[in-house]
Amino acid sequence: MKDKRPRKGSRENEEVKSPHHIVSYIDNLKADIAAFFDLNSEHSFRPFDVHDHFGVQDKKVRSLFNEILHELEESGRITFNNNGTYTASPLKKQSHGLTGRVDRVNKGFAFVIIEGREDDIYVEADLLSGAWDGDTVTVQPLTKNSRGGRSSKNDSGKSRTEGRVSEIVERASREIVGIIEINRGYAVVQPDNKKLFDPIFIEPEGIKDAQHGDKVIVKVTEWPTRRTQAEGELVEVLGKAGNNDVEMHAILAEFGLPYHFPEQVEAEAQKISEKILKKEIAKRKDIRDVLTFTIDPVDAKDFDDALSLRNLEEGNVEIGVHIADVSHYVLPGTELDKEAFRRATSVYLVDRTVPMLPEKLSNNLCSLRPNEDRLAFSAIFEISPNGKILKEWFGRTVIHSDRRFSYEEAQQVLDTGEGDFVAELNTMNTLAKIFRKERFKNGAINFETPEVRFRLDEHGKPLGVYQKERHDSNKLIEEFMLLANKRVAEFVYSLSDGDIKNTMVYRIHEAPDPDRLKTFASFVAKLGHKLEVEEENKIAKSMNKMLSQVEGKPEQNLIESLAVRTMAKARYSVEDLGHFGLAFKRYSHFTSPIRRYPDVMAHRLLQHYLDGGKSVNKEQYEDGSKHSSDRERLAAEAERASIKYKQVEFMSMMDREKEFDGVITGVTEFGIFVEITETASEGLIRMTDLGDDYYELEKENYRIVGQRTKKIYTFGDQVKVKVKETNLARRSMDLYLAGSKPSASRSSRSDRPSRQRTNAPREAVSAPKNRKSSNVAPRGKRKRR
Repeated sequence: MKDKRPRKGSRENEEVKSPHHIVSYIDNLKADIAAFFDLNSEHSFRPFDVHDHFGVQDKKVRSLFNEILHELEESGRITFNNNGTYTASPLKKQSHGLTGRVDRVNKGFAFVIIEGREDDIYVEADLLSGAWDGDTVTVQPLTKNSRGGRSSKNDSGKSRTEGRVSEIVERASREIVGIIEINRGYAVVQPDNKKLFDPIFIEPEGIKDAQHGDKVIVKVTEWPTRRTQAEGELVEVLGKAGNNDVEMHAILAEFGLPYHFPEQVEAEAQKISEKILKKEIAKRKDIRDVLTFTIDPVDAKDFDDALSLRNLEEGNVEIGVHIADVSHYVLPGTELDKEAFRRATSVYLVDRTVPMLPEKLSNNLCSLRPNEDRLAFSAIFEISPNGKILKEWFGRTVIHSDRRFSYEEAQQVLDTGEGDFVAELNTMNTLAKIFRKERFKNGAINFETPEVRFRLDEHGKPLGVYQKERHDSNKLIEEFMLLANKRVAEFVYSLSDGDIKNTMVYRIHEAPDPDRLKTFASFVAKLGHKLEVEEENKIAKSMNKMLSQVEGKPEQNLIESLAVRTMAKARYSVEDLGHFGLAFKRYSHFTSPIRRYPDVMAHRLLQHYLDGGKSVNKEQYEDGSKHSSDRERLAAEAERASIKYKQVEFMSMMDREKEFDGVITGVTEFGIFVEITETASEGLIRMTDLGDDYYELEKENYRIVGQRTKKIYTFGDQVKVKVKETNLARRSMDLYLAGSKPSASRSSRSDRPSRQRTNAPREAVSAPKNRKSSNVAPRGKRKRR
C-alpha cells in the first residue's frame, strides 16, 4: 500500500487555516522558489524540476507552483527560455532580508549572526540553501506559521527567531583544507574544519600526485545542492597528515593566513639600507647616552619596545617608552605596506611565528637589539616618586639599547637585588605597581586567564605542557606599555581643533551587554559565587572580587574563560568609545608596530599631528581598523587551533589506563565536557559512555540528572576521567569516567563536532579553552588589550 504519511519538508502538507495564513504561505513559498533560482543562477529548470526539488506531488499544488513561476517571470525575478525552462534573471531584485554570517553549530542546524542584533537567527540545515560555515548570507526570518514542526525537542521555537537563507552574499572561502581519501575512480576531501560537513568530490584526473591520507588544499568549483555534492580541484598537496610542519601549514591555510611573503615584498625589504644617515639622526631626539634596555620572552627574536631611565632632581625620574619606528621604513603605497596591511598582524602558533613584516625588518632593522643604534618612536615621561605624570613628550628618536633581559633574568634581579641595573629595575617596578593599583581603583578588571605552552622536540612533538606564569617583570613591562598607549591617545585628542576631533585609531572595549552579564551572574551563582551586575560602577569591583575568590579552585579556568567571553570583544575603531576592561577613557595601540598594523597607522597619525596637520578623513582609517580586527580574530582562531592540536597530540600519547583529574566545563543533551586539569585540554564524555543510567538535561540548572539513580553532573564538578580516543584530524578527544566501562570506540570519521552547548551563555560555553584574553596586555606574545 502506498505510504500516505506526509513527506518531510513537503510544502503541500503545511497547515493553512485562514486567508491570512494562505497569503503568508504563498509569500513564503514565492520567496523560497525565487531563492532556489538565485542560488542556482547558472542552471535552467523545467517546472517539473522545480516540483521535484520541493517534493510536490499533488496536482493542485503543482498548479500553484506553476502560477508562482509565472508571477516571478512577470516581476523580473526569473526568465522564461525558448526551450520551456526558467533561469534566474540577471536583473533580479535584491532581497530585503537580514545579512549576517553563518555559524554552523552542527550537522542539523546553524545560527546566522547579525552584527548589532542581540539574538542570532536559528536555521535548520535544510533551509541553509547550501550555505557553509562562515559564509555571508541574507536570511529571511520565518513567521511562526511557516516553521511547521521544525523546532527541536529541546527548544519549542517560542523563544528564538528562526529563518531560512534566501541568498548567499559571499562565500567565506573557496579553498578548504582537508584529508584526501582516494577510491577507485574518484577521490573525496574530508574538511578538517569541524563546522564543514560536506565532503568535496575530486575527479580522477584531478588527484595529481596526492596520496591517500595526505593533507591537501582544495578549491571548491561547484557548491553542493540538495541533489549534488560539492566538487573541487586540488590546489596544493601539503604532505602526510600528522607531520608537524604539514599540520601547522594546514592550520594557516584553514584560516586563510599567508605563510610566505611574495617575492616583490622580500625584494623591496632587501633594498632598504641598514645604515642610519647623519641627516636622519639630526631630525630626531638623540638619547643614545641614556640607559636603555629591553625585557622580552627568552625565545623572542623581535624586540619592538625598550625602556630608558634617567634620574632627575627631587627624586623624579624620566622614563622613556621606545617603540621600533616601523613607519620610517614601511611607507604608504609600497609593496611592504600593502602586504603588512593584508596580514594586519603577526600570527603565533605553538612552534612558530608568522610575522607581519619580512625578517629583515622584524628581526633586524626594526628590532631594538642590544648594542646597536636604532630608530624609534618614543613616549617620554617625567614621573614623580608617587607615580604622577608631570611632563610628557612624544616624537621620533634614535636610541641605543645597553642590555637585553629575558623576563626570567629581570625577575631574578628584582627577587635577589643582584645583577645589572638593580636600582633602575626596582624604581620601574615600584612605579608599575602604583599604576596597576590606580587602574584597579578606577575600575579595571583583573583578567589573568592562563596561557598554555608546550615543550617540543626538534620535530615539533609535544614533550610536555605547562601554563605560563606571570611575574612582576611581566607586569612591569605591561604597565609602561599601557601608559604609553593611553597617553598617546589622550595627546592626539588634546591636539584637536575645537569641535573637530582628530581622527585616531583607538583600541576600544565597550561595556558588557546587561543581559549577558545577568546570565553569567546567574551561572556563577549556581557554583556558589556572587556577582553584582545591577550598577555599572560596581561591576568591575565585584568581578575582581569574584575572580580573586575562585583563584586556585578547580573551576578557576572555567569561570575566567567565561568571564572573558561575557565581556564585549576589544576591537579597533576611529570611534572614541573608551576601554571598559582597562577603565581608560581613551586608549590606542602604539607599542607593537612590528606585529600590529593598527600601531603603524597610529604612528603615522601621531606624526601627522605633531607636524601640525589637520584631522584626516575617518573612513579610510575605519576600514583599516575593521580589517585589522577581522584579521586579529582569524589569527587568534589559528593560534587556538594549533594549541588544541598539540593538546590532543599530547593526550594521544598518554597511557590509556592513566586517570586524570578534571572539571566539568559544559553539559549538553548528548554528553558532558571535561577539562583535564593537568594539561588544560578539553574532551567530551558522550551520553553513550554514561551507561549506568539514562540522563536528561536540565538547562536552567546547568546539569544532567539520571532518571533512575538521580545522579547529577553539573558545571564545576570535579571528576576523574580516562582518555577513550583522540582524533588529531578533528582536534577532538573523547573521554570516559574512571571506574566505568566505555562503549565501543567510534571510527575516526565519526568524531563529528559536537552540538552547541545550549545550557549556558552561548558566547561563553562554546568558547575554546586556553584562549588568550582579547582584553588584556599589549605586546609580543603577551595578552592583547
